[in-house]
Amino acid sequence: MDELGYASLFVASLLAATILPLGSEVLMSAMLAAGFDPRITIIVATAGNWIGSMTTYALGWIGNMQRIERWLHIAPEKTERFRHATEKYGSWFGLIVWVPGIGDIIAVCLGLVRTPIVRTAMTILVGKLGRYIVWTYLTLKGLELIQ
Repeated sequence: MDELGYASLFVASLLAATILPLGSEVLMSAMLAAGFDPRITIIVATAGNWIGSMTTYALGWIGNMQRIERWLHIAPEKTERFRHATEKYGSWFGLIVWVPGIGDIIAVCLGLVRTPIVRTAMTILVGKLGRYIVWTYLTLKGLELIQ
């Protein structure tokens, strides 16, 4: 049964890092409340979310701005602003790809400006991992308070 929970978390985390407006945190918190291993949930959620963001990065790498704006329903002014910031900060911008509402745009722009893939993958991974570590900590502290 645990395998199904972890698989569901992986899929939810992957989809949450793509163009679909989903959040994996609710599922992760429910799993932690049900007694799932915090370390494994962090690893699974991070892996799924990282792969989803790298897929979005790849779309930016192979796509063009006009198609991406149309497919992802992003205003041209917004992509232009993020593209300029991405050119300025490069791969380091990957550290904040986890931020809701702007993370997908940043991942696309990282691909569009063709930041180095290994460095970009690592900064995105570090940002995602940090996010899920903090979320797990806060969830477990919250569960302690209500028990």
